[in-house]
Amino acid sequence: MAHVTYDIVEHDGGFAYKVGDVFSETFPTHQAAHDAAVAAAQRQQLEGADEAILYQDSKGQWHEEQADGGDRPETEVEDELKD
Repeated sequence: MAHVTYDIVEHDGGFAYKVGDVFSETFPTHQAAHDAAVAAAQRQQLEGADEAILYQDSKGQWHEEQADGGDRPETEVEDELKD
């Protein structure tokens, strides 16, 4: 099973959550970014319908795949920032 970690980081004059090298939008407070990361992690664990997905990789190449709606990763929020 895949594992996804949401990290809370300082970003763009505020705070954001980050998965890998991808940042969320910027939030004005650490707590707001933490709460958004928890909500996103919970949503990512919800099962859905099988669907075709289109995504761009880090090299700019587009890919289309069939995603299994029941194949959900384990998620966690890591938050080591000090307020």
